[in-house]
Amino acid sequence: MATPLDGASGVNGHRVADESLLDDEKSMLANDPGGMLRATASAGAQVRESAALAAEADLSALADEGRPRAVVVAGIGTAGLTGNILATVAGHRCPVPIIGHRSAGIPGWVGAADVVIAVSASGRSPEALAAAEAALRRGARLIAIGNPDTELQAMAERARSPFIPVPRRAPARASLWGLTVPVLLAARAIGLVKVNEADLAETATRLDADAERCRAAADSFVNPAKSLALGLAGSIPIVWGSSPLATVAARRFADTLAANARYPVMAGALGEAGRGRVGLLDGPFGGLAESSRDIFADADEDDDSSATRLRLVVFRDGGLNPEEDADEPVAVEERRADAVQTLAERRGVRCDVLTAEGGSAIERLASLTAVPDFASLYLALAHGLDPMAVPAISEMKELSNPMPEGIQ
Repeated sequence: MATPLDGASGVNGHRVADESLLDDEKSMLANDPGGMLRATASAGAQVRESAALAAEADLSALADEGRPRAVVVAGIGTAGLTGNILATVAGHRCPVPIIGHRSAGIPGWVGAADVVIAVSASGRSPEALAAAEAALRRGARLIAIGNPDTELQAMAERARSPFIPVPRRAPARASLWGLTVPVLLAARAIGLVKVNEADLAETATRLDADAERCRAAADSFVNPAKSLALGLAGSIPIVWGSSPLATVAARRFADTLAANARYPVMAGALGEAGRGRVGLLDGPFGGLAESSRDIFADADEDDDSSATRLRLVVFRDGGLNPEEDADEPVAVEERRADAVQTLAERRGVRCDVLTAEGGSAIERLASLTAVPDFASLYLALAHGLDPMAVPAISEMKELSNPMPEGIQ
């Protein structure tokens, strides 16, 4: 095993993943002092809790104000991803545009005819606060979602705008469903999406079932998340989605792999990949590396047999109603997914495929995010990394925030 890295910045871990660590539950839990595995396993509970909190917030008044001209979902990181999820669940037939905004403020065209949904897990993110302030200044309707008893809630209350509390019990990246469900229910209140209680209940049940399958005590050969993590170990992951919904899941996986396991990842839609990025399969980390690999060589030898290689992950979604007329016909998406899998096989590039399941868009999205979320944590733990503590994030904040005037 590689020598542990113990730098001045507090980085600890191993360059080479150790498979044995994933079959030692006690060791894994010791390396996860912040409880990221536990927080990720709470996804189903997050759906139920946030749905109840949204009901208590009484969003019925939103319907009385009529349909907006457009909806802007403002937030950063996981909070920002909720805008993509809303647009995907609403689908191409949504009567108004849904815009995700991931920087401070709001677009210049936003005005009194529009709705701004400001999302912040902490309730203090500068992007969400600036968006809320700008929305109120321009007379736009505001809906705020985030940690209670924070500046975001105070701002919403001063403006008599709806606020949906989402208690913060873990980092934002482990709170995806706690943030997503209120956004969907707020959009439902203004007539943009059809999400019913049965959809939420089935989604929560699926997330519970996947958490059970991916539990730390389950051995690698029966735990789909551990198997996926070990397949990705030491590789450069390329994650592509066959449909808009699958692409949201692919980008979510890229975010968690980067934040939890510190792996460089490329993610996107297969449609985009087919316009150029699919050429990665022919490159020095793809087909060229695989063609020179000696399957009988010792992995510890100093040759190309141990070179870093691509690992392709394809998220597939056949859609709920293939017969419906859509912007991108499902048949085209499916043929494209088949084609890229064939290309990878011909070049010897390893490929994992995850296929959506469920009777609603939100449940299908959950089926594509639960196992990958756990996989990103197990990959971190296999490298001896604490998936919650990311020293580079803390250092980035320290270096980018201005020093108080008194100590400059």
